[in-house]
Amino acid sequence: MMDGRWTRSMDVDLDVNNLANDGLGIDRGSVPGFYSGKTIFVTGATGFVGKVLIEKLLRSCPDIGVIYILIRPKKSQNIEERKQELMKCKLFDKLRKEQPNFERKLQAIEGDIVLPELGLSEKNKQLLIEKINVVFHSAATVRFDEHLRTAVELNVLPVRKIIQLCRQFKCLMVLVHVSTAYANCDRPYIEESIYEPQVQPQKLIDSLQWMDNDMVEAVTPKLLGNKPNTYTFTKQLAEAMLKTEGAGLPIAVVRPSIVGAAWKEPVQGWIDNSNGPSGLCIAAGKGLLRSMKGDFKAVADIIPVDIPVNMMITVAWYTACFKPKQTLVYNCTTGAVNPITWGDLQEKVMDFFKKTPLDACFRRPNTSFTCNEMMHDYWVFVSHMLPAYVADVGYRLIGRKPRMVKVYNKLHRSMESLSYFTSHSWEWTNGNHDLLKSRLSEVDRKMFFFDPRQIHWPTYIEDFCYGAKHYVLNEDESGLPAARAHLKKLRNIRYMFNTCIAVVFWRVLIARSQIARNVWNLILSLVFKFVRYFKITSTIQKP
Repeated sequence: MMDGRWTRSMDVDLDVNNLANDGLGIDRGSVPGFYSGKTIFVTGATGFVGKVLIEKLLRSCPDIGVIYILIRPKKSQNIEERKQELMKCKLFDKLRKEQPNFERKLQAIEGDIVLPELGLSEKNKQLLIEKINVVFHSAATVRFDEHLRTAVELNVLPVRKIIQLCRQFKCLMVLVHVSTAYANCDRPYIEESIYEPQVQPQKLIDSLQWMDNDMVEAVTPKLLGNKPNTYTFTKQLAEAMLKTEGAGLPIAVVRPSIVGAAWKEPVQGWIDNSNGPSGLCIAAGKGLLRSMKGDFKAVADIIPVDIPVNMMITVAWYTACFKPKQTLVYNCTTGAVNPITWGDLQEKVMDFFKKTPLDACFRRPNTSFTCNEMMHDYWVFVSHMLPAYVADVGYRLIGRKPRMVKVYNKLHRSMESLSYFTSHSWEWTNGNHDLLKSRLSEVDRKMFFFDPRQIHWPTYIEDFCYGAKHYVLNEDESGLPAARAHLKKLRNIRYMFNTCIAVVFWRVLIARSQIARNVWNLILSLVFKFVRYFKITSTIQKP
């Protein structure tokens, strides 16, 4: 596997601005020119990254041919209904204004990544074989607590199916696989290369065929080793499978870190889910999350979704046009070039939600990170579970169904799955990232920006929080006065509660301790002396 430095020296004599069409329908001079007339196949199109990818391709490459998206039918929706639901998303509003008929270039293909040959009908399979030029494979499960068998079925085996399908494509130019920067998180220093896994994918696949679920659960911790979950484990296996079974194919791997809300396009702060950091932001804004286990000095490697999407599009262009001899890996992270810590992130999130509160907050926003597990468990009991049980008792008294304990149990599972990433920092190399940027023209660099050095974190975090409020929770600014009044009410309730606790505690202390009574009498005498002195002074100063 070549690293970024060797690749740079190999390609240093190439200048994309001076290269014209090579006679094979490849326009090396511009990214939109390359995509002109091309046919694209996308898996994971209904996911967060997939939606942004489709929108960006259609808007920035207006002469693109057709984009075929693999969609799994649901019990209540067929693939066309799911496609129409996808097109109604606010994400496509800008595209809808610029290209009212953009839906004509988007075609749904029925399939399922867990089925043999992706569940494609023979007709659809032949259609793809004849037409597809570029493949983007982003379908995967992102659940950290997924059962190992399910994680393999969704993250590893589909890679084999994609490779087998791509080998039949007559016009294939590139396959871009979306992995994760944490696929090798058991290493503190991660290069842009595919590492050898401790367990070979095929051996694990063979073992899963005869093991029952109880046996799989029993051996999972040993298989994971130093990896925190099945997601990172299976993502590394998927990369290894690409390297071995995809040999000879034009493949590139993009590894984004924690994907967050949009930075610039198509809408600042756009996000459509409450997974990962967006879920924590919402929980913190609602006043639910009070303590989070983690190191406030650790780097929060969050990457806005439009950055990996732009990188995927340009990586496909580079791989198809310049045909690297080996599979190139692109780390798409912020920590090495523009870091922000979890402590800074927490502070800015709290500032935003105190000024722009969410509707119907449970408590006033106040979250902190702690490395001490005992202190974290204490605050979880005092600030999470006790208020949850009290609230559920109140719900029962007014005839409503109790729900807060259930909400907190779900929140704690999410916190536990993320604690590994909030407690550690990593260093990723980015030589191929910089190489790719150097090969783009100035126009393409602006259109397909992916340099995280330019992110202004305070502004981005505000947009992130606003996006969670507006797009995930569907709250608009008209409800802000009521939300602020509710927050003020919660503040007053807290002050009253704290005062009552202090008075009760002090009265009990005075009743049981002579020292406390003496201190109380001393305080009262000092107060009376001060008041008397103030009155005398005021009388003397009168004319």
